Amino acid sequence: MNKYYIGLLVLAGACQGSQTSDVEKWKSEIVETEKAFAAMAKEQGIPEAFVAFAADDAVILRNNTLFKGKAGIGSSFSQATADKRELTWAPDFVDVSAAGDLGYTYGKYSVSVTDSLGNKTVNEGIFHTVWKRQPDGTWKFVWD
Repeated sequence: MNKYYIGLLVLAGACQGSQTSDVEKWKSEIVETEKAFAAMAKEQGIPEAFVAFAADDAVILRNNTLFKGKAGIGSSFSQATADKRELTWAPDFVDVSAAGDLGYTYGKYSVSVTDSLGNKTVNEGIFHTVWKRQPDGTWKFVWD
């Protein structure tokens, strides 16, 4: 083996190690974004959090209807009643592209609704969110 070939192998190995650490860093960023998103939903309200963490071109699917963009997402919540709602979730899985520009999460969610009489209903399910890195380096969801 010549020195040039050995040098390429060492460089390729170093790049692979760097790429792996970048992917792990990006995964961690997405998980932290999910945590901040969930915390905002709890503290400031579900509609506010969904609009704040949505990309400008985000799409959500609710009750077989697509709501597009921040305005559409915001309007999807205006249909909600005055009942008290609580939404909790946490990702069970996260992955991100090798380029670090797209990622996705999925996990369990729980939404509880307390009506004006104090009756509480709880629904649980699985969520799936697609995240896109924004030009400022933050992560915003593009699909939920």
